[in-house]
Amino acid sequence: MPITLPETLPAFDILSKEGVMVMSPGRAATQDIRPLRIGLLNLMPKKIQTENQFARLIGATPLQIDFQLIRMSEHQTKNTAAEHMEAFYRPFTDVEATGEKFDGLIITGAPIEHLPFEEVTYWDELRRVFDWTQGHVQSTFGVCWGGMAMAYHFHGVQKYMLDHKAFGCFRHRNCVPASPYLRGFSDDLLIPVSRWTEMRAPEIDAAPGLRTLIASDEVGPCLVEDSCHRALYVFNHFEYDSGTLKEEYDRDVAAHKTINVPVNYYPEDDPARVPMNRWRSHAHLLYGNWVNEIYQSTPYNLADIGT
Repeated sequence: MPITLPETLPAFDILSKEGVMVMSPGRAATQDIRPLRIGLLNLMPKKIQTENQFARLIGATPLQIDFQLIRMSEHQTKNTAAEHMEAFYRPFTDVEATGEKFDGLIITGAPIEHLPFEEVTYWDELRRVFDWTQGHVQSTFGVCWGGMAMAYHFHGVQKYMLDHKAFGCFRHRNCVPASPYLRGFSDDLLIPVSRWTEMRAPEIDAAPGLRTLIASDEVGPCLVEDSCHRALYVFNHFEYDSGTLKEEYDRDVAAHKTINVPVNYYPEDDPARVPMNRWRSHAHLLYGNWVNEIYQSTPYNLADIGT
């Protein structure tokens, strides 16, 4: 079954050409089925690229997905056209005011990890989002900085600055093979990482309700389940396109910033060569398993979520 997207959203044509099943809202309305309602709270500067990445993953499941785009209410993006934001995004305050509910919500990362959480301009509203999810969302997926922010808000887990950027594709191990979120996963896998901060295993292990599902000896915890708050936190980037790390590397080189060549990404670590995507299948497995778990647990009537 397809993911429902407005026909004018750039992701509609992009994903259609890739073979992802997409459907317009008008067409979806003719089907006698309740689609899963999944929101994307997009905190990234490049909104369209991020929309495509997550829509691609959750649109690959056999379930119909009603994909909703949400933004912070007061924060204005400088990297995406105002017309795009006006056409496709709703501010969180509008969503909150209507009392509507979601089967799933993805909260993305943001390039502000050097700031203490309390110094982020929209921190108070984001904390309200986190609390709101407990009565209005069946399952929440916090990604990179978004996941760290949720772990800090709900459990007080601290983030720490690294002495150099964790940047590249790192080996990870499957710590809980029996987890339904890791169904079909290999014991060992490669995952893109791009961050200046970390959360540490001892603090996560000490927090009631938190369980590390995927971890790396080099870059620490990656995927953490929060059973108390019906949430997953992933600190690395399954959703990245093949060229995303290259774009980040080229950008920093062009800006004359100190940056290492992304580890284990280019063949023979040569930036002149085309990188290979070695994480795509696990990305689809993870988000497909997440959607399936939502489907298995969510009430048929959206109004019953959180009751």
